[in-house]
Amino acid sequence: MSLYDKCINFTEAKRVKKLGYYPYFRVISSEQDTEVIVNGKKTLMLGSNSYLGLTNHPKVKEAAINAIKKYGTGCAGSRFLNGTLDIHIELEEKLAELVGKDVAHAYSTGFQANLGAIATIVGRGEYLITDKFDHASIIDGCRLSYGKMLRFNHNDMNDLERVLQSVKDSNKLIIVDGVFSMEGDITKLPEICELAEKYNAQVMSDDAHAIGVIGKNGSGTPNHFGLTDKVDIIMGTFSKSLASIGGFIAGNEVIMHYLKHFSRPLIFSASLPPASAASVMAALEIMKNEPERRENLWKNTRKMQKGFKEMGYNIGNSETPIIPLHVGEMMTAFKMWKMLAEEGVFINPVVPPAVPPNDCLIRTSFMSTHTDKQLNFALDIFEKIGKRLGII
Repeated sequence: MSLYDKCINFTEAKRVKKLGYYPYFRVISSEQDTEVIVNGKKTLMLGSNSYLGLTNHPKVKEAAINAIKKYGTGCAGSRFLNGTLDIHIELEEKLAELVGKDVAHAYSTGFQANLGAIATIVGRGEYLITDKFDHASIIDGCRLSYGKMLRFNHNDMNDLERVLQSVKDSNKLIIVDGVFSMEGDITKLPEICELAEKYNAQVMSDDAHAIGVIGKNGSGTPNHFGLTDKVDIIMGTFSKSLASIGGFIAGNEVIMHYLKHFSRPLIFSASLPPASAASVMAALEIMKNEPERRENLWKNTRKMQKGFKEMGYNIGNSETPIIPLHVGEMMTAFKMWKMLAEEGVFINPVVPPAVPPNDCLIRTSFMSTHTDKQLNFALDIFEKIGKRLGII
């Protein structure tokens, strides 16, 4: 027996690569836009989370460049010690205002934000209650916590109540994705908040894929449902609509003061680079001042949902710019990925363990800046390939 047996025995990726169906770690040699360059070929990007199309916006790039000129490229320390800049404070004030909370803390990644909040807030003898489709960062945050994780079936409120009843006399935090990153549906937050009140639970919403997409000015799921006061903790990322890297946690002053002094990813990680902080602030300003971006995002979303459905694709319960196509077996997903790539369309295949066996997805996601010409091209390609594979 060797420590590395697991590494030696992992051969599946190499097998798929040898067959020509390996869809991961593709190299892009251009900016993240509606079209990208892959292997020297112009490719329509339908696999990006840049929902508002801001990653190459001139004002966002200018803000990042100016921040580097003023502050340099990094902080060389954590927020706890020498790494707190005035622009970090300014950014956090803007984020708290966006989501309607007292205070926000910025983390170096969205993954760290979830780890930092969940593992710090929930302790021994307490419970974390998660949707079975929650993001991996939520699951890992629960694993790092001293609390016990309990899971309920995806968006199933009867199952959530069953779990809550089983721990009705204990402290508990319900944690859900606001918008689910693979399925594209929205969490049933009104029902969750009602059950939380009934069973004396707290609620946390991961709004990574909701910021910029739903809610007033793109402020996310709690605002979308008018439930900001009922959700105790709101998490968001900068790597989707906000065109950078990083994440944040927002809540009331008491919760945030505690996190500030006990959240290990905040205290022991180098702080957000100046360019990232500045670019996020520029993106927030654009998001607020150009509502037409979000309007166009939803126009594109409705067009593609309608087009896929009319062709006969199963898009599940998608309600957002994330539109999955349920295609069945893993090799069908890989074949479809390859055929789409050959036609100049970039998508993301989703296979087990991320989804149940024989329910693999082709995950498509759309941007405000996609043109009708690009989307019509995509629909033609999806129709041709779907028929060729017998999916539609």
